[in-house]
Amino acid sequence: MELWVLITIAAAAVQTVRFMLQKQLKSSGLSTGGATFSRFVFAVPLAMALAAALVAQTGTGWPRTGALFWLFAAGGGLAQIVATMATVALFAERNFAVGVAFTKSETVMVALFSALVLGELVSLPALAAIALGVSGVLLLSITPAGRWTVLNRATGLGLLAGAGFALSAIGYRGATLQLEGTALLRAAITLAAVTLLQTIGMALWLHLREPGTLPRVARAWRRTVLVGVTGMLGSLGWITAFALQNAAYVRTVGQLEMVFSFIAGVLFFHERANARELWGIALLTGSVIGIVLLT
Repeated sequence: MELWVLITIAAAAVQTVRFMLQKQLKSSGLSTGGATFSRFVFAVPLAMALAAALVAQTGTGWPRTGALFWLFAAGGGLAQIVATMATVALFAERNFAVGVAFTKSETVMVALFSALVLGELVSLPALAAIALGVSGVLLLSITPAGRWTVLNRATGLGLLAGAGFALSAIGYRGATLQLEGTALLRAAITLAAVTLLQTIGMALWLHLREPGTLPRVARAWRRTVLVGVTGMLGSLGWITAFALQNAAYVRTVGQLEMVFSFIAGVLFFHERANARELWGIALLTGSVIGIVLLT
């Protein structure tokens, strides 16, 4: 199995843990913005320390970062903030695993944005595998009452999150392609730059729009610091995989997060999955296997 596949699977597993922690933060009284901010603020020192250590190890100094690097990094960081906030808000609409499923509309969007922005096309068989995954998402979007509805708040939030994660994937891959060095070094520098920009931007936004949220995040540091650590590790995995492979393929394999989410929902949140949802998971898993075999 190729390295990028293993890294992606690990990133999906860590991201599931981070979403679990953020769901608990949201239910403990922090606003959507506060729960999202916690994902970035404690990741900054860790990301910068890792980047500095890797640069020191190479002995060649910091790679050159041009304007295009910062454009991709800033755009990807902003898109991730929007996507994360939409995902946290989505948890209040449906159960944990199904909430995450809505965000998986990103796989088709990543393929489209990758072609338009980076000029990276996916093969027809790979598109078929992606479509198989989307069919799984459609099954998971059926309401608990058995109706499939498009025009509702949960669907809107899910599509917004999916578009945000898709754009962030393209931004991060684009940023890593502007740097020289190993995949891990390029990923670490990109992550450090992005988390710093995200933390500054969200701190200013929360200060102006949600007075009092920043102190609440600080007081909850024992719980928020875990979100930051898992967020940093997950993002490092995603960005490293983006540095190695087409973002559309990475995000398709990353759909294994749905399997992890259902397991987490059953074990930690005592949620139950019905037969339809299990079929959706099976289709998503088949999509992932197809991508792994085709790349």
